[in-house]
Amino acid sequence: MFAWILIGLISGWLAGKILNGDGYGMMADIALGLVGGVIGGMIFAVLGVHAHNFVGAILMSTAGATALVIATRILRDEI
Repeated sequence: MFAWILIGLISGWLAGKILNGDGYGMMADIALGLVGGVIGGMIFAVLGVHAHNFVGAILMSTAGATALVIATRILRDEI
C-alpha cells in the first residue's frame, strides 16, 4: 500500500511538471497519480507491456497520470 501511495505521489508530481503546471494540489496530484497508475496499467497491458520494477511502475503511472491531467484540462476548457 505504501508503495502505491509513493508511486502515486511521484507520478502525480511528474505529470504536473511535464505539463508545466502547478498541479491541482498535493492530494489531487496523488489521486491523479493513483488513478493514472490504473489507467496507465490498463493502457500498457493492452499493448503487452508490463512493469517489472519500481521505475517501470513510475513511468507507466506517470504516462497514465499525464493522460488523465490532459483529459481533465480539456474537459475544464483549460487547454
